[in-house]
Amino acid sequence: MATETWKEVCRRKREEQAASIPTTWLLPSLPPASTLNVLGIPRTCGLLSEKELEITELDDIAQLLESIETGKWSSVQVVTAFAKRACIAHQLTNCLTEIFIDKALERARWLDDYLKTEGKPIGPLHGLPISLKDQFCIKGLDTVMGYAAWVGKTAEEDCTLVSLLLELGAIPYVRTNVPQTLMWGETYNNVYLRTVNPYNRLLTPGGSSGGEGALLALHGSPLGVGTDIGGSVRIPATWCGLYSLRPSYNRLPYQGACNSFEGFEAVPSVLGPMAHSLPALKTFTKAIVNAKPWDWDPEAVRKLWSEREEKLDEHGQGKGLCFGILWDDGLVRVHPPVGRALEMTKAAVEAAGHTVIEWKHYKPLEIRAVLNALFLSDGGTDFVAHTSLPPHELLLTTVFPRPDSPFSHPSLALPPPAENTLLLPHPSIPVHELYSLHVEKRQLAKGFLDAWISSRTRTGTGRPVDALLAPVMATPAPPHGRNAYDFYCEYWNVVDCPCVVLPVTKVNPEVDRKEPAWEWRCQEERVVHELYEPELFRDMPVGIQVIGRKQEEEAVLSIAQLVDDALKSHAVAKQDELES
Repeated sequence: MATETWKEVCRRKREEQAASIPTTWLLPSLPPASTLNVLGIPRTCGLLSEKELEITELDDIAQLLESIETGKWSSVQVVTAFAKRACIAHQLTNCLTEIFIDKALERARWLDDYLKTEGKPIGPLHGLPISLKDQFCIKGLDTVMGYAAWVGKTAEEDCTLVSLLLELGAIPYVRTNVPQTLMWGETYNNVYLRTVNPYNRLLTPGGSSGGEGALLALHGSPLGVGTDIGGSVRIPATWCGLYSLRPSYNRLPYQGACNSFEGFEAVPSVLGPMAHSLPALKTFTKAIVNAKPWDWDPEAVRKLWSEREEKLDEHGQGKGLCFGILWDDGLVRVHPPVGRALEMTKAAVEAAGHTVIEWKHYKPLEIRAVLNALFLSDGGTDFVAHTSLPPHELLLTTVFPRPDSPFSHPSLALPPPAENTLLLPHPSIPVHELYSLHVEKRQLAKGFLDAWISSRTRTGTGRPVDALLAPVMATPAPPHGRNAYDFYCEYWNVVDCPCVVLPVTKVNPEVDRKEPAWEWRCQEERVVHELYEPELFRDMPVGIQVIGRKQEEEAVLSIAQLVDDALKSHAVAKQDELES
């Protein structure tokens, strides 16, 4: 950094990244900017063989692992297929950061030799390629996390998650893009620039695990790992048509990963898997939990995978469940397709023999105010400390799209930004005020718990609600720079509920018409409403969250599977009804 400007450092890093893609894996030509949906290009570009297409389009991770264990496919074949497809995905969406194919193939060859010699896999994830968000340190590789000042920050050792994945037989092979600071539900930084959504490249894949979302949507990975402090796993999942899990605090190991807000423990960031199916999320989570991460990470909860909880022993064995449904968070109304996704889910679970009652958020204004105060408590010092840019330049490049972006659109031009107190330095709060915020957060969490438990008087089961059904976001994936409201996700980080995201439907402009204006409850509600133009969002994915109680990952994954199965069965029944 002493002899180069920050712009030169960023340019050099991108050149090194481009050189890490084998020349035989380069697309013959890039699609023009007018080609918005690029989901079909990996299949038609001619770079992937029929076998590589079969491998990468298999959503069933159990079948993929079985094919490796039985010798149908070697680890080398599987890693090569996904690495090649990941590089294709990157050329279409700019989703990757570090690309380390040679290192991954060396490990794949070792695993193939081990399987041949020992006659058994090394662990439950033997040979499985896993992509990682650009926070999870891998020895010998940079962990840039979107900061120009972090280029050349080479990890001296693997973080705990990577160590466990290697012990379990997995093969890390690429890392994925993030927004500078991580504190934004989109994906753009000065080093690797912007990641776009493969469903529509004018729209964002979300963030901060947006690189994972775009990569997975293009089947460049069978399973990726992101992190979530306010929706950063769930936002890209719902906007890219995927499944994801936001687990409870410290259920999965974070030790050794890089982060913004290092030392911020009021609302801890958690890591979570993203994939094409719920069984894939369960396979990953169960493997990590049963590897005893508490022997590696002092913060990890000491709790093995519970088969009893997975079988829903505390939830009527999965029969006759009662769900609470959150139509509105009390602050911002959701877009019509999001409301329709909830209606579809309610109809499906009721058809499957469950009941649904209305749920209202406990003190949303107070919880949002506490969360914002906690996020701003250091006055932006952490963000500015990790950048070589002046604060104003940090604001511009983090929050707003540059006008020269190849995926920008004249009709989406934004005015110059006003001051953003999240990213610009401002006075930090005194320690005693921070303590008071912690107390207030604890009191709000207690009130939320009481509200959950008291629901037993309304469920008809003698139990509190078994789970909640809720929006993930108020909107489908918006244009770049326009993600304005994350509180449908953030609420659950404050009260620490595990959340599973699952896809439900896609935007249909003929059905999901724009609503007339109403009396706004807050400025964000007006912004969100005015953002919705049905044709802009045509065919974009829409999902929901299934929310359980703290440290109840086994149960919430099983309940989410019931919901997913109900949605699919209900869709088939409706189709049969139409055809008859």
